[in-house]
Amino acid sequence: MNKVVELILSIRINPFFWVVLGIGIITGFFREALMLFSIVFIHEIGHAAAAAYFGWKVRRIELLPFGGVAEIEDSGNKPIFQELIVVMAGPVQHLWMIALSYILVTTPIWSVANHELFVWHNVIILCFNLLPVLPLDGGRLVQLWFMERWSFRRAHLASLRSSFSALALLCLAASWLPFHLNLYIVITFLIISNYLEWKQRHYRFMRFLAGREKPFEEKMLDSVIRVSPTTQMREMVGLLRRGHQHSFVVDESQKKVTEQQVLAAFFKQGMTIPIRDLFETPPRINPTHIKVQ
Repeated sequence: MNKVVELILSIRINPFFWVVLGIGIITGFFREALMLFSIVFIHEIGHAAAAAYFGWKVRRIELLPFGGVAEIEDSGNKPIFQELIVVMAGPVQHLWMIALSYILVTTPIWSVANHELFVWHNVIILCFNLLPVLPLDGGRLVQLWFMERWSFRRAHLASLRSSFSALALLCLAASWLPFHLNLYIVITFLIISNYLEWKQRHYRFMRFLAGREKPFEEKMLDSVIRVSPTTQMREMVGLLRRGHQHSFVVDESQKKVTEQQVLAAFFKQGMTIPIRDLFETPPRINPTHIKVQ
């Protein structure tokens, strides 16, 4: 019950949402606007409800003039299968909404015109959200696929490049379509989002590393990474993967250090120190050998 209350309290409505709704009333498209925003809202509630089920912190659910967003607090260290469910919880909502519309159309309360428009909006939103562009659900699925295969840093950069490529194709396709204001607004939002995500890529990586300093609540896969004595801390942390607990073995000496030791050295001693420095201790000075001038 507390989680339901938290979700309700996290709902926000952007002021421009009321502007768009007002325009819909004036132009005679109030029904379409209300139907569209209701679908988007249920989609975002699906994401937020799944996140709350796993104990994730839901910051807010906001209705925007061109859609909606569920902002969830995540350092990038949540289990991949949990995030997969959270991502898919949005698109799944369209399936039961479409099914419900097919049931209601057989009753007097839901006309054929309402049914066709409702199903059309659901299909369009579902297909658009599955495009491989961040932060859409399709882009997040691609990112999770990369995260499952590669280190966090490599996967994050690969997902951004993939998103930029898909966004470029989307812009090209939009240029061939008849002008549609909502489409261009959404594309502009996606361009800005991807640009900001690229600018913040280093911050995202540092937040991922900071989140790994705390003990993990979930079970992790054990991974052993072999490195040379001269491998620097920044290179080693760049090999860390989601869902894995790492240990590093130095090839020549076969000495082993834990992921926590590497992270501590990275944050406290510097990014460029080699791993061999973790094994070296400063020379001990015998006080009897000190010559006083």
